[in-house]
Amino acid sequence: MTEDAFARWDAVYVSGGAPWDIGRPQAAFVALADAGEIGSPVLDSGCGTGEHALMLAERGLTATGVDAAPTAISTARRKALERGLDVTFEVGDVLALDRLDRTFATVIDSGVFHVFDDADRARYVSSLSTVLEPGGVLYLLCFSEATPGDDGPRRVTQAELRAAFADGWRIDRIDAATFEVRAEFPIQPSAWLARIVRD
Repeated sequence: MTEDAFARWDAVYVSGGAPWDIGRPQAAFVALADAGEIGSPVLDSGCGTGEHALMLAERGLTATGVDAAPTAISTARRKALERGLDVTFEVGDVLALDRLDRTFATVIDSGVFHVFDDADRARYVSSLSTVLEPGGVLYLLCFSEATPGDDGPRRVTQAELRAAFADGWRIDRIDAATFEVRAEFPIQPSAWLARIVRD
């Protein structure tokens, strides 16, 4: 991402206006963790203020979070300290995850894929492939086309997900879900929750 993009994402957190920053993990990921579907080590790609990585660390998983917004990462680190949890949080570019120089059994994406245009979608999928072990699982939660209006990020169809992950990946399932947002957001987004395995 460009320096301008980093600055734009950080500005959202500085202003306190991130509608997805709900102060808890998304219910869809809690359910996956409760079912034992998330393996360790796990990367939270676009972790924001860290609620998913922190939730997973509480369950004994080795968790790392990466986000473009320094303000969000600072908040995530503070939360980890306050909760006595050992989680690695790094400012970084999700389009260049190879810079982490490590791999993970699981990657979770809560609302990142849907922010990219077509070109950056392809870059993002390539970036994910550099950090997910062969046979590793990506859980991806994104706005679906069932979300009304056009406020917020792009809506994503199942066909778009299948096209984006057509080469080198296997989509096990795409389930209808809800993307939880703060109360002041004018709509309740519908979502897809995809389980995608790296070949």
